[in-house]
Formats: sequence, C-alpha cells, structure tokens
Amino acid sequence: ASRRAGGVVEGGMSRALLLGPLAAAAALAVAYASQYWGGLPPCPLCLWQRWPYWAAIALGIVALALPVRLRPGVLTAMAVLFLGNAAIAALHAGVEWGFWPSPVPECVVGAGAPAATVDDLLRALRPLPAIPCDEAAIRVLGLSMAGWNAVYALILGAVLAIWARRGWLSG
Repeated sequence: ASRRAGGVVEGGMSRALLLGPLAAAAALAVAYASQYWGGLPPCPLCLWQRWPYWAAIALGIVALALPVRLRPGVLTAMAVLFLGNAAIAALHAGVEWGFWPSPVPECVVGAGAPAATVDDLLRALRPLPAIPCDEAAIRVLGLSMAGWNAVYALILGAVLAIWARRGWLSG
C-alpha cells in the first residue's frame, strides 16, 4: 500500500512539474502572438516579464532528469519564478497606471543636469523610448496585458507553491 501511495505522490508531482513549463509556454505564446500577429511590440518591462517564464521552461526540462526526492524543490523554484513574474508584472501595471515611475532606464526620458548651451542640451537628452512602458498597448476588462500577466502568474505561483508544500509533506 505504501508503494501505491508513493506512486500517487510521485505521479502527482510529475503532473505538477508539467504545469509550470506548460503554463509558462502558454504565456510566452500569448506574448509572442500579441507581438508578431497582433502588432503590439513589447516595452522593456514587457521583456523582463518573459525571463521568468523561460527559466520555468528550462527548470521543467532539468526536472525530468532529477531524482523524485528533489522534485518538490524544483516545484518550489518554479513557484518562486511565477511569483517573481507576478511582482514584475504588477510593477509594470503600476507604471502604466501612473502609481510610480519605471525603474528601467530605457523606459524613462531623463531630465539630466541643466545645460549651458543648446549643444549641451542636445547631447544630454536621451532618446524617447521606442515603446513607452507607461502606456498600456491594450486593455481587456480594465486590465492591461501586464495586469493580466500579474493575475495569471500570481495564481499559478500560488498553485505551484501549494503543490510543492504538499510534496514536501508527502515525500
């Protein structure tokens, strides 16, 4: 009976480990489809949000080669990646709503020091960002893509964290 119970835990853990990379791939598919087919080029903060998803995919691939006893730790790491992504997305959504300025230099036009001449002023000016971080390209039901990404990543991060916790307790 204990072997069957272990198999259930192991099987459940394996399925849980698939959720992270598949959910990350789905989020990236939406981002790239929006970019290339929807005509919504990403700003620098949008690009930041993609990195945790790529890391979750890589981690899921690595997890396939790891012993079962290490899989709850991998699930925990995936949960952290998703929750970190939710934080980046919430930061971006806050920039879009004007709650705070963007921390990314590529998103902000700098004021610089006072210039003595017009030539100094022109040299000191930074170019406008190609894609501004403080303007939502699209809103659906009141949320931008960054806002929806925050919701998505937060829910998945919480689910993965709960499953990882159960794996630690069961394993």
